Amino acid sequence: MRDILVLCPQQRDREAVAAAGLHDRYRIHYAGEDLDRLPGFDPAALLAEWERLPADAVVATKDQSALLAALLAERRGLAGPPATALLACQHKPTSRRIQRAVAPDSTPRFALLDGGMPFDPPFFVKPVVGRLSEHAARIDGPEDIEALAGPDGYAESYTAIAALAGAPAERAYGYLAEELLSGLEVTLEGYVHKGRVTTIGITDSLMYEGTISFERFEYPTRLGESRRNELAELADLLVRAHGLDDAFFNIEFFVPEEGPPEIIELNGRLASQFAPLVQRVHGRSTYDALFQVACGVDPAWRPGAPDGVGVSYVMRVFEDAFVEAAPEPEPDLEVLVRPGARLSEQGTNDAQSYRIAILYGFGETREEAVGRCRERARGLSFRLA
Repeated sequence: MRDILVLCPQQRDREAVAAAGLHDRYRIHYAGEDLDRLPGFDPAALLAEWERLPADAVVATKDQSALLAALLAERRGLAGPPATALLACQHKPTSRRIQRAVAPDSTPRFALLDGGMPFDPPFFVKPVVGRLSEHAARIDGPEDIEALAGPDGYAESYTAIAALAGAPAERAYGYLAEELLSGLEVTLEGYVHKGRVTTIGITDSLMYEGTISFERFEYPTRLGESRRNELAELADLLVRAHGLDDAFFNIEFFVPEEGPPEIIELNGRLASQFAPLVQRVHGRSTYDALFQVACGVDPAWRPGAPDGVGVSYVMRVFEDAFVEAAPEPEPDLEVLVRPGARLSEQGTNDAQSYRIAILYGFGETREEAVGRCRERARGLSFRLA
């Protein structure tokens, strides 16, 4: 029985590992706390502490912790992606340059934001390193650039980790401007083992109408076979170009009705929010495959045809509020806020909205799964003042 070291786990990680029955097959050790809840941490001290723990494999599922896991695996001679490859994925300007070199027709025009207008609006900006959609915004004029948020704690903590992999501190600050993209937004998830790239599946992303805030994620995609194959071929190209190996990855695309797919970004980690969808639809967890890849074993992912549709539904509100009451977490329900604080003081939020919960629903059809999520959302007892 092998020892698996899970760094900086989210509650979602613990639940997914238990749901997949992985405690019966591995000795699992959780080390550290979710870094989003641990301000001012010392990554060098954490790595020194974790070097003493038993481990045949090291995994993590967020950008910062995944980079720490890569550094620790390198120090201990374990399977895992090169830390330099994760830096290339996580530093968006670097990743865009790689994308442009190998897939120019699928890479949008981009430029570092230096205070002026890099090209005519409208266009989109996002931090050069970041999480979810925090501080990302559409720019329609100079006043929108002036309203952009300044540096936050995420860039500072990321810099401390990236420095251990040789990245200069200044790379973590600033914004990247990109031309607007359009089409169906999707995420392709897969893994690479000994240079061989395998696609697990593709998930559709749907926004709240008139916003850039995700309402739900539907698995599997509604895209046809030819488009799915096109995305898988592009993913193979991008993963190799970034130098990823022995790693999970997910790539976000916009897929227009006609023309080449457009790359949003490449993440060198598992998409933890989609794990319950994949497990329910295919009967196998992506965490199962993640542990095998981290052990240097090919998961041989061949799940067959999907059984139904799964939806990850994000409950949001679009104005700040004080949380007076919130329900307790339940199976297939993640509660993201706690009573006693404003929404803006907790959680990770985009420029337009505040997440309060994520729930999961399943059905034989897409409509049935979405309907069950919305019905359950209406019955949850949040009280916001």
